[in-house]
Amino acid sequence: MKVLVTAKVKAVIPNPSHHIKLLSFLRAYRNWTQYVVNEVWNHDHIPSMKKLHYRFYKILRKQGFRAHHCHKIERRAREVVKATKKNNGSKPVLRKLTARLDHQDYKLDLDMKTLRIAVLNNEWIDLKLQWYNYMNKYFNNSWRLKEILISYRDNTIWVYFTFEKEIELVKPGAIMGIDVNFDNVTYTIVDLEGKLVSMGVIPFNGLKRALAHKVIAERIQRKYPRRWRYVKGIREAIRKHGRRARNILLDSYHYISRRIIEIAKEYNSLIILENLDKLRSRVNGSRGFNKKLSLWAYRRVQSYIHYKALIEGLSVIYVDPRNTSKTSPIGGKLEFINYRWVKLPSEVITTRDVVASWNLTLRGLKLFTRDVGLRGSMEAPKAPPTRCKPKKG
Repeated sequence: MKVLVTAKVKAVIPNPSHHIKLLSFLRAYRNWTQYVVNEVWNHDHIPSMKKLHYRFYKILRKQGFRAHHCHKIERRAREVVKATKKNNGSKPVLRKLTARLDHQDYKLDLDMKTLRIAVLNNEWIDLKLQWYNYMNKYFNNSWRLKEILISYRDNTIWVYFTFEKEIELVKPGAIMGIDVNFDNVTYTIVDLEGKLVSMGVIPFNGLKRALAHKVIAERIQRKYPRRWRYVKGIREAIRKHGRRARNILLDSYHYISRRIIEIAKEYNSLIILENLDKLRSRVNGSRGFNKKLSLWAYRRVQSYIHYKALIEGLSVIYVDPRNTSKTSPIGGKLEFINYRWVKLPSEVITTRDVVASWNLTLRGLKLFTRDVGLRGSMEAPKAPPTRCKPKKG
């Protein structure tokens, strides 16, 4: 199974003239991608890549793009149209300055930490990379460097490297269910016979700190309801608290996912996550609850756990979480003491988070056992390829 990982580094341009050429290339890349989007938007059926290439290749080449630039522009436009129509959205308008480059259009010098990229009219420009130590582990024989993405935002250049690796999933020796909550991540581990092995709670303290910064940013906006959009100092203050909230959450996600994977590796566990695709549509909570939900970013937590698990050869599957916190995992009925605490039929008092993670584990075990029975062997269930975005740390 193949796993894709994307690593981000900052870059600078030593030559000022190259800075102008890069911006011209990125603007042209965005504008002509938008042109292709506009041309195919009203089609009843999204054209194939072959038809797009036949229709737009010569036009794009006349604008100074290289052959692989044209292919990436066509593919990107098709992806945007396909995703937007799938979600029943209106015609997309591209604003970000980004460009995807195949390996034929860039040259990476690991010794000098420089990157040469091809821009318009077969010209090449040089970027100096701000290297991070964690990047070194991807530049070895087990990882293969694929395409890169160049992005320009807030007067900063970012380079995203995509790596590919062939992963062999290991045979699980236990099942680990994970219940992600606002203030903690609760896990339960059972063996392949369903016997309880371990339980634990990992505190999630980042959300409270991130919420504090978001509240401050909102107070600033309310204090200057008409001025904050136009006064640079006020905008910077709002952005500062927004960045702090985001960084706090990202650090928390990395910490939680690392701890989960360490525990899963110890027991060689198959990881069970909740299928939360329709959580936002089902939520009808208070204003405070919705504010927490907007910061929670449960998909990010799960994606970090997912890609780190796959890199270690651990399988991940998703199950329906419906009623997992309302059902007794040992049979019988739960006695609800209050919203958080429940009593099991065995007279043990625990939290609904523990009950939910336990039930997730049992549902995962049931699914795994059913699949094993169909195959007649104890192989790990296959998980789909995943694209991951690790950050520094």
